[in-house]
Amino acid sequence: MDYVSAPCIAPGKVEDRRYQANIARTCLRENTLVILPTGLGKTAVALRVAAKVLESGKKVLMMAPTKPLVDQHHTYFSQMLDGKTVGEMNGLMAPAKRERIISENDFIVTTPQTVSNDLDNGVYGLKDFGLVIYDEAHRGTGNYAYVNVANYVLSGTLSMGMTASPGSDLKKIEEVCDNLALTKIEVRADDDPDVSPYVHDTYINRITVNMPKELMEVSDRLRTLLDHYFSELAAMHLTNPNWPPSTKHMLSIAQTLQLRLARGEKTATVFRGLTVQSICMKVLRAIEYAETQGMSVLRNYLRTLNDEAEAEKPSKADRELVSRPDYLEIWAMVRDSRVEHPKISRILSLVSQMLAADPKCKIIVFTQYRESCDIISRKLSIVENAKVCTLIGQANGGLKQKEQIEILDKFRDGEYNIVVSTSVGEEGLDIASTNAVIFYEPVASEIRTIQRRGRTGRKNDGEVYVLVANGTVDEAMENSAKKKEKLMRERLETLSGSLRTKRGLPPVQKGLYNFYPKD
Repeated sequence: MDYVSAPCIAPGKVEDRRYQANIARTCLRENTLVILPTGLGKTAVALRVAAKVLESGKKVLMMAPTKPLVDQHHTYFSQMLDGKTVGEMNGLMAPAKRERIISENDFIVTTPQTVSNDLDNGVYGLKDFGLVIYDEAHRGTGNYAYVNVANYVLSGTLSMGMTASPGSDLKKIEEVCDNLALTKIEVRADDDPDVSPYVHDTYINRITVNMPKELMEVSDRLRTLLDHYFSELAAMHLTNPNWPPSTKHMLSIAQTLQLRLARGEKTATVFRGLTVQSICMKVLRAIEYAETQGMSVLRNYLRTLNDEAEAEKPSKADRELVSRPDYLEIWAMVRDSRVEHPKISRILSLVSQMLAADPKCKIIVFTQYRESCDIISRKLSIVENAKVCTLIGQANGGLKQKEQIEILDKFRDGEYNIVVSTSVGEEGLDIASTNAVIFYEPVASEIRTIQRRGRTGRKNDGEVYVLVANGTVDEAMENSAKKKEKLMRERLETLSGSLRTKRGLPPVQKGLYNFYPKD
């Protein structure tokens, strides 16, 4: 194996990969959005770019959206940079301490919110920086802190964005590039000629399950309830007749009604429409729980609706929904049922087989909802050789970021061999190389699908298992993600050329940081 030999990079530590050198060369000439599948070394590209900028005497600022990611980058660059100091900042520090970290270190890694606030308050400026790196750059839209920081970046300072998936929305990709002043897109896929020698095989296994009769009956009754209220929205001319009664459709209706209300239209149609739209959203959520998660999760959700309807000031939607005779019949069925989703037994079987074949193998199970995370963890804990932990976000009494890092360290060290995770494990975190990833359900987001899938096949061949319940919203989610991912690749090919011509920018001049010779 050949290693990168360059000033400021620790010798014998970074594998010399041609595609990374090619991408780094572009990043040193032009502000670039780097799109690489998880596991192919976006951070190694950033290291190569940063090393040359540091060699010139300029500083480097790297931002990442969460503290665990910041800690991860701090550890990596501290190990990989030779003769340069790496500082880490956070918002809990006194401003004077952050200012001192900026002045005393060559490479600074922090969250964007911290930098954004400091720049607004004049704690320090960016004049000494030659490179600004935005990790998970697809977040750079709207009022996210990356956008504000980019406004402070001086002309002549290089900017680099990194992401595994920017999404399929062409306008959003362009918005990210506009907001972060990125004028070039470098994108690679697993099958690109300069990438394929370094890629391990990832095998996608689609596993279908049939819904038990009780769950299907509950789902059918919920859909009948949804049809009743959706018909009422249609009668008020609030729906698009070409759209199904989906969550996306309901959010569009809510947006329209809120605009009408903001313009002073306080009519019976607007107020009733908002109530009915809210009921439809709740029923859609119940259907999703029934079809993709199972009776236990649905039971917890309906119990929450019942409690909210009995609160001191319940919403009209809650009060109306839970008082309906058909809802009460559904609640009685769900309350008394002991049927679980067939996905549970399939996961138990899969994991049992994998651990029997190799007790040291590592497995990640992704699920959309925290309730399912808890249920799956409890069930898997009885499997022979299983050492199970859960990885959840901070909200509502979840795991603090320090606790998340500790869990991942223990998984990496083999203290745990199964992680059951919500979406917190999808983005960015350097989860140890795994043998298999299990999707408890498909997700409609192509970004999240790619990130989940990228948790395996990083250092060796990996397996991905996607559980799909026949005839349910699982199938719609799966098809949506596939279409969006295909669309994303097509649109990135269109945009992968320079964005300078479109914006009327002058050609790129040979810059200070050109240093990697062409192969």
